[in-house]
Amino acid sequence: MKQKNRKVLVLAQTAVMLAMLIGVQFATSPLKNQFLTGSLVNLILLISVFLIGFGGGVTVAAVSPFLAFLFGMGPAFIQLVPFVAVGNMLLVCIAWFVRKYVMAKNVKDVLVTAAGLLAACAAKFLFLWVGVVLIALPLIPGINENQITMLSLMFSWPQIVTALIGSALAMAIAPLLKKAVDFK
Repeated sequence: MKQKNRKVLVLAQTAVMLAMLIGVQFATSPLKNQFLTGSLVNLILLISVFLIGFGGGVTVAAVSPFLAFLFGMGPAFIQLVPFVAVGNMLLVCIAWFVRKYVMAKNVKDVLVTAAGLLAACAAKFLFLWVGVVLIALPLIPGINENQITMLSLMFSWPQIVTALIGSALAMAIAPLLKKAVDFK
């Protein structure tokens, strides 16, 4: 495929994945179920990096929290949005590295991929817990104790659970999507 056509394809695929991610958040936000929404968001982030590549995955990871905030679906405090973006990018970057390692070594081992995704999930969780709960929340002016308690819970253990669920789904779905649609 010509380089220009490849760039247009990657841009279009990235836009589609970003639209899917925002659409999922919009559709599931009335349910107020962090486990459903978060798992699907992490699934889309990982599908983006596995099927489009590093640039598409990082773009979706970085841009989506800001769009979600603008549409009223993200955290109520703009100060938290950059933390979510960086947490998403950590997940995507580590997942991309794992994908590249597995492809470079020609390893078809599900355990290697699962271990790498476990590390990606742990990195995202630790970053969000330290960044949001320990650093950002105490510094936000005008936030009350109930909001701190609610946000502290949201950015603690549910983050690793939703990342793990999204990872498991991505491991199951990505190979099927790869066969169905030529993203690369």
